[in-house]
Amino acid sequence: MSILGNRVLRKEDPKFLTVGGTYVSDLRDELLTGALHVTYVRSTMAHARIVSIDASDAKAAPGVVGVFTAADLGLPPTPPAMPFNNQQMTRTALASDTVRYVGEAVAVVVTEERYQGEDAAELVVIDYEPLHAVIDLDESLAGTTLLFPEAGTNIAFDTAVMGIPGVGADGFFDGCEVVVTQRVMNQRVAPCPLETRAAAAVWTPDGRLTHWASTQTPQQVRDALAMIYSLEPAQVHVISPDVGGGFGAKIGLYTEELLLAGLAKALNRPVTWTETRTESMMALGHGRAQLQDITIGGTREGKVIAYRLGIIQDCGAYPDIGAVLPAFMTRTMAAGVYTIDRIECWSQSVVTNTTPVVAYRGAGRPEATAGLERAMDLFAHEIGKDPIEVRRMNLVAKFDEPHTTIMGATYDVGDYERSLDLVLERAGIDDLRAEQGARRASGTPKQLGIGVSVYVEITGGAPPPSEVARIVINDDGSATVYTGTSPHGQGHVTSWSMIASDQLGIPFDQISVIHGDTDLVPVGGGTMGSRSLQQGGAAVHQTSQQVVDKARELAAKLLEASVEDVVLDKAAGAFHVAGTPAVSKSWSELSAAAVVEGEPLDIESTFTAPGATFPFGSHVAVVEVDTDTGQVRLVRHIACDDAGRVLNPLILEGQIHGGIAQGAAQALLEEVRYDTDGNPVTSNLAEYAFPSAAELPSFDIVHMETPTPLNPLGAKGIGESGTIGSTPAVQSAVIDALVHLGVRHIDMPTTPERVWRAIAAASN
Repeated sequence: MSILGNRVLRKEDPKFLTVGGTYVSDLRDELLTGALHVTYVRSTMAHARIVSIDASDAKAAPGVVGVFTAADLGLPPTPPAMPFNNQQMTRTALASDTVRYVGEAVAVVVTEERYQGEDAAELVVIDYEPLHAVIDLDESLAGTTLLFPEAGTNIAFDTAVMGIPGVGADGFFDGCEVVVTQRVMNQRVAPCPLETRAAAAVWTPDGRLTHWASTQTPQQVRDALAMIYSLEPAQVHVISPDVGGGFGAKIGLYTEELLLAGLAKALNRPVTWTETRTESMMALGHGRAQLQDITIGGTREGKVIAYRLGIIQDCGAYPDIGAVLPAFMTRTMAAGVYTIDRIECWSQSVVTNTTPVVAYRGAGRPEATAGLERAMDLFAHEIGKDPIEVRRMNLVAKFDEPHTTIMGATYDVGDYERSLDLVLERAGIDDLRAEQGARRASGTPKQLGIGVSVYVEITGGAPPPSEVARIVINDDGSATVYTGTSPHGQGHVTSWSMIASDQLGIPFDQISVIHGDTDLVPVGGGTMGSRSLQQGGAAVHQTSQQVVDKARELAAKLLEASVEDVVLDKAAGAFHVAGTPAVSKSWSELSAAAVVEGEPLDIESTFTAPGATFPFGSHVAVVEVDTDTGQVRLVRHIACDDAGRVLNPLILEGQIHGGIAQGAAQALLEEVRYDTDGNPVTSNLAEYAFPSAAELPSFDIVHMETPTPLNPLGAKGIGESGTIGSTPAVQSAVIDALVHLGVRHIDMPTTPERVWRAIAAASN
């Protein structure tokens, strides 16, 4: 029986649950002996000119080896790396003349001990000339205060440069009996990985740079460092040890990390840096921050005819991947799961005096679903129809052949109505509606809300569309898998071992997985966009088959038989002639013979995906809202997330659970907030609220498998699906609990204050 499809416990967990992982700040590598500690001096102003920097007292402080500013390091300005971004919106690794958000690095202090850096940083005196801080998106778009005067605009990216019209077409809603408009804020959130950013760097006597990083993309970090320091990629060795979460925020290389190599060279000592939680909240890239103007129109019977979505994307102080990717992906997935005759979507990304926005979990797909599902609810309410039935009558019918949407996305396979039916059945929707009706009739303060969402997302679409795997059969018959994916909680070691074991017949516990080291795995795409299993796992599957083919040829030679007659007995982990299992060759025997032959059982191959996959599903959220206080409690959450073929239900459910928790947290609590002067008021976990397991119910997972034909595993992505389906369902549930009181819309997060104010406004 195949190991695939079974609930296999993760190999990684015993270490993490006992001795713990080895993170960058835990490193005791001999290369880091005598490492210096880096502390960044960060701006306390959201927008200001730097008049002067006085570091004399800091340089004289105990343990200080050096204090550096942009002028000291001679840092040139660099334009945004992403295409389509306004290339005049440049930045330097340390702010040189203007600071543009609170938390931007202005100077760096290097000390013998970490605590000394924290003390010395307080002694660096920076004289600022305050400038007006731009926080509001409409104000930024108006351009009355420019963050980059040389650019002449605050617009960093506009879909108009891609040939997309930026204004609505005349007559777009012709034929619509009902048209509903709403402005929706998909608020700014902080990724909050368990492990904050950390990195270390040292130059070895041979002139090579060794760089440790808590990153999702070691090979990309290597290439970036090579480019910055004018090295060949082979001269840079990047090691990514255990990574305590990334959520998209650790895809790229931050300025604080890239400076370490320069400091290490200047001081001829290894250097290390680990940010504090407050630094992480202010300077690690944020997510979402998308203002949507949605308009939906259709018939009174419930058929949606036209949908318009205008987007203002907040990209923070400097254009990054968050200026382009979220807005572009929101447009790509604007049609969602519905058949809509006409769709318009355009976006403009603007700079503000806030932390830059990056590719936070889902990056544009959650925003697309949140806007569309909110529109469907508003439309259903306006025509007096059940929002579930309005969704049902507009769903794309089941398809087994590729389906191309009006937005140009080509979905692989889908059966959206079945996912909706399954989740509604598990939820017991009729009983829920009956209980809701009874509560409304009784007038109890504790009202019940039921929210539904149906979604489709795109996974594996981020470049590169390929991944590398290498498999080596060792002398003892065990196997080592080398992968270009780089896990940060997804369970790749377990999953890749399962795939290789299934193909090779080598026991699961005799397979090891190597990742996150560019000397051992020079080529790799890293982990993002839910690409790992469908590309990295498929590469392991493909390479395993090639190893078996090579081993079969060798076994045939040793057994003096035809290759066609030799079979692999996976249960025994040995090759024999069909029908004569008594005489066989084990993996260890073949490994030894292969070495003698001069062709070890060591194969590397690249799997290239023919296209992206499109997971889908439906969620039902049930909340209880106290109408006296505005308090919301999520009491049930039922999810059906179809990620194609399931290799390990345990890992699948873990990814879904984490996604639901993150999505529900955005709907209920999470929001990065700034005051009018651009000061962050959520700069620590005492102010930035998110739920723990104690505040969340046990999630109810309904399994559904629609394998994709685009890879040999039939697998689609699952890392972001839970986030995409849960957020609109929970928001919808909160509003549904209050709709009979006249509440039409509440922006996320639906905090007690916002809920209470919405009730009060509706009653006036």
